[in-house]
Amino acid sequence: MKKQYLEAGQIVNTHGVRGEVRIQPWADEAAFLTRFRRFYMDGRPVKVRSCRVHKEMCIAALEGVEDVNAAMALKGKVIFIDRDEAKLPPGTVFLQDIIGAKVVDEAGHTLGVLEDVMPEPSASVLVVKGDREILIPDVPAFVLKKDADAGVVTVRLIDGM
Repeated sequence: MKKQYLEAGQIVNTHGVRGEVRIQPWADEAAFLTRFRRFYMDGRPVKVRSCRVHKEMCIAALEGVEDVNAAMALKGKVIFIDRDEAKLPPGTVFLQDIIGAKVVDEAGHTLGVLEDVMPEPSASVLVVKGDREILIPDVPAFVLKKDADAGVVTVRLIDGM
């Protein structure tokens, strides 16, 4: 079942003295978080006054956080977003929706379960656990389809994988 609120990042530090926070984004691009006008922390909404990207991090000003002391109190908090407020390009999925999915080859043979996705500079790598561990680059040549609704990822393997 898909979660309504998705983990999107973590507050790792303060930025400046006016209460801004540095958020480590858990997304393909930090700019993804700049589209949101509301984050969720501890199960409640927090209005985003501003959010920008700086050195692969998000710098955000949150409503009610007016100084560095208030910002410091948020260090370590996980930021959530509402699934309904996130617009993904066609054909893309949230990784949280496919972790635990069954992984099959082109012929429909089960290879295992998608256990993790490792971010790498050139392309993420799918970690599939079955009879053995298989590492599959997350590129169209190998990953043919990600069906989050069915819980199935279809891949093409080559010799040696």
